[in-house]
Amino acid sequence: MIATETVCVLYDDRILAEYREVLARPKLGINPREVAILMEEIELRGLLVFSPPLPIELPDADDLPFVEVAHAGAAAFLITGNVRHFLPAQDQFLVPVVTPATFLTLWLSDSAGTN
Repeated sequence: MIATETVCVLYDDRILAEYREVLARPKLGINPREVAILMEEIELRGLLVFSPPLPIELPDADDLPFVEVAHAGAAAFLITGNVRHFLPAQDQFLVPVVTPATFLTLWLSDSAGTN
């Protein structure tokens, strides 16, 4: 989806650093070359967003950049496997927080409706 530009990933330097750190974890077993290719695709086809800080408290402060970028970039969704981390502040930003599975269901449903 990223490579075909049907989905645009919003990012900033903090998010890129987080992705690189997480994807390099040995327990995930992801080939470093595949990580490098994915990161190149995000930077090439994604949208770099400069976001002001938001006065929001989350259970994990490392999640705040994702909210700030999604909010500043007027994202359609913030996609995460940790939806519960964002729920306490959901009413303070206007971006729906969904799991990857929910996003794919919505995206596939929308794609089917446009064909």
